[in-house]
Amino acid sequence: MNPLSVKTVPLSAMMGAVPEQVASPGLTLHSRELFRQGAVVQIRHQGQIYQLRLTRQDKLILTK
Repeated sequence: MNPLSVKTVPLSAMMGAVPEQVASPGLTLHSRELFRQGAVVQIRHQGQIYQLRLTRQDKLILTK
């Protein structure tokens, strides 16, 4: 088969799924994955360390 004649099809079309409307494109992570080992995640941004915390009320707090 000639590789130039291969037609690409989005995975959602192959699965019969309707694509979701996303407010802003980019990576989406579930909080369960972020906090699977505790209630604090450290994020490094431009040489600074930030902490994302999960509160007892299930809210998120980002501090420097």
